[in-house]
Order: sequence, then structure tokens, then C-alpha cells
Amino acid sequence: METLISDLLARFEKGSLDRRDLVRGLALLAASATGAGAQEEIDFKTANIDHISIQVANLQRSVDFYQKMFGFTVISEDKPQGIVRVGNGRVLVSFNHESPAGKIDHFSIGIPRFNKDTVTRYLQQRGATVSDGDFAGLHIKDPDGVNVQISSQK
Repeated sequence: METLISDLLARFEKGSLDRRDLVRGLALLAASATGAGAQEEIDFKTANIDHISIQVANLQRSVDFYQKMFGFTVISEDKPQGIVRVGNGRVLVSFNHESPAGKIDHFSIGIPRFNKDTVTRYLQQRGATVSDGDFAGLHIKDPDGVNVQISSQK
């Protein structure tokens, strides 16, 4: 917790965090320290890349390619959403039938003990804007605008 307070103060002193956000961050830390929402700290040290989501022009063509090249199988489908997930026993690549094709839509970081409220607070305390996104988990953007999904580790 000391590291979080130090980070908040450093950001405030640099001018990248205004007084209101500093007070809000400190209040959230105080609430979590008193048991309101107490839970184990978020553990990104044991995180993994859960999957990569790619926008494709033709779902079947992409599935066929990944099956032929890597021996992946179809893990799940969401036909109404135009999504097929492939991998080697777990999802590694998720194809979305969207334009423009060839764009990486997002990648997902899986963490143990995922709790939506706790992870939201954790990310917001570090200055991220959190959104629910279209599917599971939470979404933030990295400094270059890449979509990063945070979800439960599988």
C-alpha cells in the first residue's frame, strides 16, 4: 500500500494527477485498508496472455489456416457475434468477423482471483480509464491506444 500512496503523491507532484484524483485515490486506499472491499492484492506477476483477438474477413478461412498450420481446434463459437475461438485445448486466438480485417482487436491478460470491482479500483488508482467492453472482463487502452482486456486466468 505504501507503494501506491507514493505513486499517487509522485503523480500529483509531477502535475499528472489533480488534487481531486489524489484525494479520491487516497480515499479508495483508506477504504480498502479498513476492510471495505478488502481482498488479496491484484497479482499481475503471475498473469499470462490469455488470448489475442483478430478481426478477419472470412472466419472459416482463418480457422482453416490455423488448423492446418498449427493443429489448433475450434474451442468455442459465438455465431450471433461472429466469433470463433481456436487453440490447443484452451483459447489462444479469437477471430472476429469485422472490418478492417487483419487488425488485432485486443489482447487479454489473465490474472488469478479476478474480481471486477477490485480490478477496476486497482486500474483506476493507476490512472487508467476502465470500460466493460463488449465481452468478459475489463478493458483499458495502453499509451498507444491498444485495447488490453483484463480477465480471469484460465
